[in-house]
Amino acid sequence: MAKEIVELREAELEFSAVTRALHWIRFVAIVALTITGFCIASVFIAPSISGEPNLFLNARIRMWHEIFGFVLIAVTLFKTYYFFASKNKAEKLERGSFSDALSLKTWLAQLKYYLLIGKHPRLKGAYNPLQFVAYYGLYVVFFLLCLTGLILYAHNYHDGFGGVIYGAMRPFEALMGGLASVRMIHHILTWVILIFVPVHIYMVVFNALRGKEGALDSILSGIKFRKKH
Repeated sequence: MAKEIVELREAELEFSAVTRALHWIRFVAIVALTITGFCIASVFIAPSISGEPNLFLNARIRMWHEIFGFVLIAVTLFKTYYFFASKNKAEKLERGSFSDALSLKTWLAQLKYYLLIGKHPRLKGAYNPLQFVAYYGLYVVFFLLCLTGLILYAHNYHDGFGGVIYGAMRPFEALMGGLASVRMIHHILTWVILIFVPVHIYMVVFNALRGKEGALDSILSGIKFRKKH
């Protein structure tokens, strides 16, 4: 008579409420910035035909692009601070990913898992080494995207906040090779994000289906169901 194997799992907080909220705010900001950004770069819609002289459609699109740009800047800065400063258990688990990323043994085990020739390694942190390096690189892209966005913003608005940051942005503009290069870098970084997003979704679904730990819905519930060892 075949014996039934019972696999014990325990619920573990993977992502705090703050992290989950920031994730979805950032997602909305990225979608809005992508749509409005492509329209600013290469206009694909036109205002309704009218004799009125105030059909500033492009200006409205630019306004929303800048609003969501500042939302992305705020989320990026706050999440970076929260990652290092929070004493929340979930954030401590995220910081624990540092040690996994420095372990060659964990790297090899993780690669075997992705190649379907090994089991998922037991991690000390929330992210496996590949995830952690990818997220680290993503935040570098976010910071550069925000920086180039601020440089472009300062050249559009010489009063108010644009005037305040204009002097500080000029050295970065020169370092990047001028305003045309800044704009090109901004566009390239946007494509990096657009390439990352589908790969990120694929890997989340892969881990959810193969690991059966609730990886897909953990960004909503915050909970993962890890195997007991």
